[in-house]
Amino acid sequence: MILCRYYELTVNAMYEAKTFDLPALDGISEKTINAHLGLYAGYVKHVNKIQGEIENVNDEYAQAEMQRRLGFEFGGMKNHEYYFAQFEGGAKDCPASTFRAMVEQQFGSLEQFVERMKMVAKTRGVGWVMCYHDHATNCLVLAWVDEQHLGQLADVDIVLALDMWEHSYLMDYEPSAKGEYVDAFFRNLNWEVVASRLD
Repeated sequence: MILCRYYELTVNAMYEAKTFDLPALDGISEKTINAHLGLYAGYVKHVNKIQGEIENVNDEYAQAEMQRRLGFEFGGMKNHEYYFAQFEGGAKDCPASTFRAMVEQQFGSLEQFVERMKMVAKTRGVGWVMCYHDHATNCLVLAWVDEQHLGQLADVDIVLALDMWEHSYLMDYEPSAKGEYVDAFFRNLNWEVVASRLD
């Protein structure tokens, strides 16, 4: 009975696109950011649309496809919220923190950690480079996520999210120069925000 009431409450939940207080970014243009924020708002809109309409669809196949699509749209919504929040407040160095201690223990240094993330970012195709915290081992785990949802690891928390879809860099860089976008991403990162996700 409790599960049913919980289901009824969550199935009709409406999400609102968050606003982010972003400074001018070095190497990522305002035009790119504005287009990217519009795309994020589209994910929010489609999550709400699917959740609002799925119960009214009579065809089981169509309903199943809508449910399947929800994973993509929901992943797109949440991934981008992590992404944009990392730029709020402007670029800041990584403070002494649980996150920094874990990075140094596992990767040797913050610089080596960044290089490992850049290596994962060279994966071909669209997706995300994610750094997760695994509570079971109290370790950081790096992974590539296809699209917005395929390959998301279970039972871990996102600590750092790097968008590697073309929309995040194509207005500023040629496809062959996406590494320059990755460099710009790390130049603009507020490491305090990242570190706070483990505190």
